[in-house]
Amino acid sequence: MDTEPHPASAEASAHHAPRADSTAIIEIDDLHKRYGTKPVLNGINLRVARGEAVVILGENGSGKSTLLRCINMLESYERGRVRLRGEVVSEGRPIGHHPSRAEKAAARQLRQHLGMVFQRIHLFPHMTVLQNVMCGPVRVQGRPKSQAANIAREMLDKVGLWEKHPCDPGTLSGGQQQRVAIARALAMNPDVLLFDECTSALDPLMTREVLRVIRQLAAEGRTMLVVTHDIAFARETADRIVFMEDGRITAEGTADYILNQRPTDGLQRFLKLQS
Repeated sequence: MDTEPHPASAEASAHHAPRADSTAIIEIDDLHKRYGTKPVLNGINLRVARGEAVVILGENGSGKSTLLRCINMLESYERGRVRLRGEVVSEGRPIGHHPSRAEKAAARQLRQHLGMVFQRIHLFPHMTVLQNVMCGPVRVQGRPKSQAANIAREMLDKVGLWEKHPCDPGTLSGGQQQRVAIARALAMNPDVLLFDECTSALDPLMTREVLRVIRQLAAEGRTMLVVTHDIAFARETADRIVFMEDGRITAEGTADYILNQRPTDGLQRFLKLQS
């Protein structure tokens, strides 16, 4: 397996100083993914340090969301491996591989450590806001309902929505629903938070509400991978920005290096389109 760093990554290393300790909590090695015969991810190598906020930029179809889904084992991949805290948690399998019962159980176990907030808001409509946030601690972690309720209150307070705890999700705005989804992910106390363009369906005001919460989590030292097109958010929040095109990481470094020096032609085109 090729373990040499991508040239852009090696060049950018001098432009990146992690805020937290340098221990890698997520390690992705030579990850390849296809949809049929179409390559989607072409040899992704990425390290995320504990407490680091990494923002992933790139045009639609560059592989950003697929990468998050492979990390979380919502998508299989054909080659490479993912490590969490130094332990291999998934490896590539041939196309058509049917996961065993043990592999499915391992994927469920992995997802307890990776909190994912999706582009589409997946709240349970038949549950109150409080019950939605309690659901993971009770059903997955087996916590007593009283303990789960305390956790849910703390997380709803964190996203500024405790007063909505008795409400049905359908009565909330889109931005409020997405903040509840963040609270639900936080209630599992994950090692890493994955955000997949979670503001793309929101209007500007609701987007600001959600991004304010994510900035707060970054300031607290939460380990995060955030897929977004919001350049201002990336500039203000990211410890490191990763730029993807054609299923590859072609630039990586600090916000200043990526957004001001614009080290690749593809990145320059992308930023021009976003301006």
